[in-house]
Amino acid sequence: MNDIATRLAAADELNRRLRAFRTEHAPSAQLEALALAVSANLPVLLWGEPGIGKSAGMEQLAAGLDLPLETVIASVHEPSDFAGLPIVGDDPAATGVPMAPPDWAVRVHRAGKGLVFFDELSSAPPAVQAALLRVVLERRVGSLTLPEPVRIVAAANPPSSAADGWHLSPPLANRFVHLRWTHDPRTVARGMAGTWPTVSIPYVDPAKISSAVARARGAVSGFLTARPGLVHHLPADAEGRGGAWPSPRTWEMALRLLATGYAAGVEREALASAVVGAVGDGAGIEMMSYLEELDLPDPDHVLADPDAFALPERGDRQLAFLTAIVAAVQGELTQRRWEAGWAVLAKAVAAGVPDVAARAAMDLAAMRNLDWPVPAGIDAFLDLLQLSGAL
Repeated sequence: MNDIATRLAAADELNRRLRAFRTEHAPSAQLEALALAVSANLPVLLWGEPGIGKSAGMEQLAAGLDLPLETVIASVHEPSDFAGLPIVGDDPAATGVPMAPPDWAVRVHRAGKGLVFFDELSSAPPAVQAALLRVVLERRVGSLTLPEPVRIVAAANPPSSAADGWHLSPPLANRFVHLRWTHDPRTVARGMAGTWPTVSIPYVDPAKISSAVARARGAVSGFLTARPGLVHHLPADAEGRGGAWPSPRTWEMALRLLATGYAAGVEREALASAVVGAVGDGAGIEMMSYLEELDLPDPDHVLADPDAFALPERGDRQLAFLTAIVAAVQGELTQRRWEAGWAVLAKAVAAGVPDVAARAAMDLAAMRNLDWPVPAGIDAFLDLLQLSGAL
């Protein structure tokens, strides 16, 4: 008996050594896109064939974030496992009937942070997917609310390769950033040698937050003004509706991704993957092409010296730029920045495009502290502002 125990102990030691690995930084757009979306605290859905390392990637991600990992196999759960089980108390008429959460949600809530990984999502039947809606959007599991630092990631196999696979319901699909998860043979080969790529979490520079938010607001608002047909477009086929597609909700997700990417200096390829994963291929690729041509100046730099910049010539760039200026003033509202905003709008009037600046003028006027004097640049907008009631 002792001999058998010794042999098993030796086998266990061998397996322990095989599980040990080290990590190294290696450029990977899919890892960077995943890290960006998780940093922005958006739910992520990884699409990939079975056995390509989605679960292993979650372990590395949780380790990189220093978060406890809770893996939940969605396909083996009932709807009540996410909606909660009713627990009747002494006086239901007075206290109601609370919905008891599952143990994994209690552990995450107690820790105050965590990475929740819903695996095999496409194998979950429609009733389970419906129960997951509230978990993903409202972070509610039964009567329990998951803390804000909790990150949510899911994984799914394409219906063609999933066991009893289902297309995702459009409401659930529209709550995720969809990323295609593939394997690189060279990465796998190096991993078998004991070294895997690390997941580097983007560093959001506090000094860039104001400018990043303003740039992102200007870019998304300008693009949707130029392409209003892309604000909401539900695909006609079931497969398309189960993936990424544009809606006001996913454009808000794209806004958060852009702002986080700008503040953290994320590479364009990773940023593009994340934005496309939020709003879909067509809208996302068009949006990234628009951003490449837009090349907006830093709104904080412009507000610091409004006399030193030239207004863009194209109408869509003007609109996006002025929207970014207003967002930057709103994000850090002081009299000096407010007056600098009017100096910028005065250049739009001088360039012969007061109509482009009209909306921005109304927004700036609404921010005015009554103790601040009326700036000279407001004269060209007086009639419009009086009609709107802003003055």
